[in-house]
Amino acid sequence: MGRLSLSFALLFCALSPINSDFVIEGIRNIQKRSTGKPVNDIEVYSIIINSQVTSRFAHNVITSRAVNRANVSKEAFFNVDLPKTAFITNFSMILDGVTYPGVIKEKEAAKKQYEKAVSRGQTAGLVRASGRKTEKFTVSVNVASESKVTFELVYEEMLKRHLGKYEMFIKVQPKTLIRKYEIEVDIHEPQGISFLDAQASFLTNDLLPTIQKSFSGEKGHVSFKPTIDQQRSCAVCETTLLDGDFTVTYDVNRESPGNIQVVNGYFVHFFSPPKLTGVPKNVVYVIDRSGSMSGRKMEQTKGALLRILNDTSEHDHFNFILFDHRIIVWKDSLVKATPENLKEAQEFVKNINTDGWTNINDPLLKAVELLNTAHEKQTVPERSVSLIVLLTDGQANGGESNPSKIQENAKKAIQGKSTLYSLGFGSGVDYPFLEKLALENSGVARRIYEDSDADLQLQGFYNEIANPTLIDIEMQYPENAIADLTQINFKHYFEGSEIVVAGRLTDNDLNSFTVDVKAEGADESKKYTENVHVQSEDDVSKQKYIFGDFTERLWAYLTIQQLLEKRLYADPSEKANLTAQALDLSLKFKFVTPLTSMVVTKPEEKEKEEETLIADKFVDGRNISYNQQ
Repeated sequence: MGRLSLSFALLFCALSPINSDFVIEGIRNIQKRSTGKPVNDIEVYSIIINSQVTSRFAHNVITSRAVNRANVSKEAFFNVDLPKTAFITNFSMILDGVTYPGVIKEKEAAKKQYEKAVSRGQTAGLVRASGRKTEKFTVSVNVASESKVTFELVYEEMLKRHLGKYEMFIKVQPKTLIRKYEIEVDIHEPQGISFLDAQASFLTNDLLPTIQKSFSGEKGHVSFKPTIDQQRSCAVCETTLLDGDFTVTYDVNRESPGNIQVVNGYFVHFFSPPKLTGVPKNVVYVIDRSGSMSGRKMEQTKGALLRILNDTSEHDHFNFILFDHRIIVWKDSLVKATPENLKEAQEFVKNINTDGWTNINDPLLKAVELLNTAHEKQTVPERSVSLIVLLTDGQANGGESNPSKIQENAKKAIQGKSTLYSLGFGSGVDYPFLEKLALENSGVARRIYEDSDADLQLQGFYNEIANPTLIDIEMQYPENAIADLTQINFKHYFEGSEIVVAGRLTDNDLNSFTVDVKAEGADESKKYTENVHVQSEDDVSKQKYIFGDFTERLWAYLTIQQLLEKRLYADPSEKANLTAQALDLSLKFKFVTPLTSMVVTKPEEKEKEEETLIADKFVDGRNISYNQQ
């Protein structure tokens, strides 16, 4: 076989939370000949996607194989879209029967190795957006005539529960007919699976039987294996039908409020109490009406707000604050969601217009003032949840315009009494600022993509926070037996979600331990107690977990995610400590995180030099390729 040389291109981006998703575009090469017509000499003959889910923790392996049918060397590309919340754990290439594995390194060390490769004239790294929920990984390799190449990418993530289900979203886009195209999903849930479904947006009557799904007790299975003829867009076509969304959804049985699993010295605690009375909520919607929101953005915002008002419970209280460089408050105080008030609010929303600049500071402080006054005057229920929902499409350029000062003012005013959610509409927002603003005040930030369904995105976010059922949740574990706990205090629990805590056992002789969960409900204080049996190695082997160390890896995954969140808004001294902890765990468990990179090296036959590939984790709003720094 001819000599294989490695070139490199990296595309990495992530643009949305929640859900598991990836795209396999395959390995392809399109060369222009003198006729101007594209000819594909790289044949992708196999794409296999294997996902193993153990107790919400997914271990995913993507394998793609191709052969160069041309009589000259050709460049092939391997493209994968990954979920934003995933961490790559391994990547390898097999060239001429030799495997070149990836090695996880601290980002600065990897950067130096990368820059050395660039100085030798190798392709520089690139960064580009992939989609709402994805970040793109791309590598290219020169394949000699009649040679084969195999790429294998492994990543892991925890599936989060939203609106009563776990969802694995797969973007299927092979771009060409594939002789062997397979998706296999194996699920193991010790609580038992309550339902399992799989759907695809591109299904035809011929493709419908290719999706197989089954579940019984603790195990579920989904497969999708279309033949090459079933993939064809018509009987004689060389184009593929496989272009769209493949979605696996499931949930587990919930006979008790919590479920705790202990394996190999680590535990994971899933908490999602069913059938609770809803806690009333007090919501102030802070809506940007500056000039940049004019047109479709504002029409979609108004449409979403009208539907949200229709879904508002009568025991809730609410108000609106509109802002440009000024603020407009709908009512002097929060009002109850009576039919009369909702009708008046709908008329107010319909008449919102746009004008002016963007002053974010003042309306936020006014929202806090309205909520605090409502509690002080007892015009809202004592047991209620106070939320601020900020929607903006731009950067602060009116009033106080320093993002750090706005964050400081908001945190000082809120003092942990309310929760702030930041929704960034479109591409012009300062998303890192909105993210810090929300995280510092117990909330989350979301991007709302400027597309035809932006109103549905807004309503979808509201649905997640529409039904709080518990307040001030505190998870209590025995101090003398448990260490290295992930987050244990939570502001709210929303119906259809799940709280997850993981930790390490420090007492090797421990046979059992007790966990208490304390919270405030709609009518009374709640306490849940669970006694946990610590399984022996024999117990674990009998359970036949898909991979036995999932509790330890899930603990590391959760810990790193939480450390990375905290460092976004920590003061400089604390940030350094959080960074060091997250880096140590990333290296120990071989995760590609914003602090690490994956390096693959291959010696050249003649020059005896190394060529370098780096897989680099993208951070939303802060995507800088090494060659740009």
